[in-house]
Amino acid sequence: MNLKLFRSEMVTNLSTSNSLLSVWVRELRDVTIQNDRMRFRRNMERIGEIAAYEISKQLPFERVLVQTPLGESEAFVLAQQPVLATILRAGVPLHQGLLNYFDQGDNAFIAAYRKHHRDGSFEIAQHYVTSPAIEGRALIIADPMLATGSSLVLAIETLTENEKPTQIHIVCALACTIGIEYVARKFPQAHIWCAAIDEELTARSYIVPGLGDAGDLAYGNKRQS
Repeated sequence: MNLKLFRSEMVTNLSTSNSLLSVWVRELRDVTIQNDRMRFRRNMERIGEIAAYEISKQLPFERVLVQTPLGESEAFVLAQQPVLATILRAGVPLHQGLLNYFDQGDNAFIAAYRKHHRDGSFEIAQHYVTSPAIEGRALIIADPMLATGSSLVLAIETLTENEKPTQIHIVCALACTIGIEYVARKFPQAHIWCAAIDEELTARSYIVPGLGDAGDLAYGNKRQS
């Protein structure tokens, strides 16, 4: 992977060492397994949970005292809850995994899709955004497939247009090096967390070997217009 265009410490490939995560990625990719929609969604959710745990190590904590039945105990809690964002609809299972762990976090949702043209090109259409205040908080955004990075960059630009988060974390099931490089140029301060990284895109900007359309596999084929 070409690391020249971005800071390698800001990209974490969670599959660099063998773990159960590798099993879940394999099931997401496998055409003999991935059509089990419940299993597909749950594996995306699991990846979100693993990412949430790792990201939590990067967030500020504060010391508190806890009263037990027998005395007091020192503990540490998040100094501030993050904002969890996702791009509808494909990002919902991955977002749910993050929410399972950051269960007191606020949530932001963006509706965006590729609007294809007859010549094969496309633009990102974004029609719906709802978000809590982000100023001074960590922003964690889930996008299962980081291909070109166009929709993700537009989403982050929209969310941070008038507010500045303290940190930006991007969580992906699969990412392509082209997309990573594009996002890193636009947001060099963002930390990208991937379950796996692929090297290629097709002419229609789908990741190879990838896994197909994450939204369709999670929720069923969409009607094309």
